Amino acid sequence: MTNLIIEDKQNLSYDPEKWQQGYQSQPNEYEYFIEDIEGKIPEQLQGTLFRNGPGLLEVQGTPLQHPFDGDGMVCAISFLPNGKVHFRNRFVRTEGYVQEQKAGKMIYRGVFGTQKPGGWINNIFDLKVKNIANTNVIYWGKKLLALWEAAEPYRLDPKTLETVGIDYLDGVLNPGGSISAHPCFDPSCELDNGQPCLVNYSIKPGLSSKITIYEFAPDGKLLRCHSHVVAGFSFIHDFAITPNYCIFLQNSVNFNPLPFLFGLKGAGECVNFQQNQPSKLIIIPRTPNDEKIKILETNAGFVFHHVNAFEDVNNIYLDSISYESLSQVNLDTDYKEIDFNNIDPGRLYRFKIDLESETVNKEMIDSRSCEFPSINPKNLGRKYRYLFIGTTHKDQGNAPLQAILKLDLLTGKKQVHSFAPQGYVGEPMFVSKPNAASEDEGWVLVIVYDGDKHRSDLVILDGENLEKEPIATLHLKHHIPYGLHGNWTSEVFI
Repeated sequence: MTNLIIEDKQNLSYDPEKWQQGYQSQPNEYEYFIEDIEGKIPEQLQGTLFRNGPGLLEVQGTPLQHPFDGDGMVCAISFLPNGKVHFRNRFVRTEGYVQEQKAGKMIYRGVFGTQKPGGWINNIFDLKVKNIANTNVIYWGKKLLALWEAAEPYRLDPKTLETVGIDYLDGVLNPGGSISAHPCFDPSCELDNGQPCLVNYSIKPGLSSKITIYEFAPDGKLLRCHSHVVAGFSFIHDFAITPNYCIFLQNSVNFNPLPFLFGLKGAGECVNFQQNQPSKLIIIPRTPNDEKIKILETNAGFVFHHVNAFEDVNNIYLDSISYESLSQVNLDTDYKEIDFNNIDPGRLYRFKIDLESETVNKEMIDSRSCEFPSINPKNLGRKYRYLFIGTTHKDQGNAPLQAILKLDLLTGKKQVHSFAPQGYVGEPMFVSKPNAASEDEGWVLVIVYDGDKHRSDLVILDGENLEKEPIATLHLKHHIPYGLHGNWTSEVFI
């Protein structure tokens, strides 16, 4: 038992053993109307919340070394016009998932450290990658797509969540290609007369890295595509956009593939963060024929996720969650037995990028530990005022995410809605009210794992007054393992 488990629980905002239960697999697939509801569901809230994340934390009895290696399980929570709410979850039937279920054993190594049983002799030179489709799920161009950034998307039926198969985006991707799990939805693209578009990218890392940017129309057709080669190995999980630019933060890492090749480590264990080396901000024009890309160095720490970016005169502002150091994936430790005191928290920073002087200024916005940001999607790529983000119950130190923080970037005012001690939050989702007059006029939807009851709830909070009692709490009949990302659509599927 780790130091975390045996330390005085009175000093913690949570029960470590109950927090660990949220990493139990959910092998079952459900379909039902949610009837156990506290409060009242807003009449105007109509649409579907799609979420994705690892559903299995072991494969046929063999535990995973890291939850990110888990097979993707998509959940759909549909808010109907009659006030009813329907829940459905399905595993993405990827080729690897089907093969392992049929074989009754683990036949793929995991990218983040999971090794097949049998030691190095059973893993050496096995470079087959299982598309686990577990990171995000989007609805665009009348397609529901489960995303994982190391492979092609899998298309699902939005009404049933049944797997249709690999989707090559109408020929944009080739077999073996990939696209990021972190697209950006431009609400009003200046290049397309104000029409919305989806912006995404792919990366082929190596001694130099090739970044390809794709922009898609609302019908899913490709609008623009351009590629750029930058020096160095790229470990990039997310990016940001403004009306004129795509912004990438190239973390300072190196990658030694030999332990992976020889079956000693997973690929994720071979990535090492160079804490004392600068990161690179890569600024790529969305109309690349007009101007060249800019690459600027900065002391950024390690960044997984960005909140938003926007332009102001000759400056770009990029808001991101930055870590001073990166915890390495380690086969000798159990990811569920974490000593949070020994892990640097993620904190919110703003990078001011001066395009004329080609300088970068980094400033901390808030010191509270946080992750999984959400904003009003109408402000993506534009100047914005409010953000909603998962945070810790206490305002100091590091711990599991148990609360949602609303931050007013104009006044600095903070509102916190905590679910401690038994609740653990995922990524919040802001849904604007129809005809909203203000940026924060809407609802914040968040899936909360209840460690006392070993079930998950969907909680609806008031975007304008986050500290109020929940507008409604929808109790599921079961738990959903801690997830990753998702999206909202105003369309209802059932």
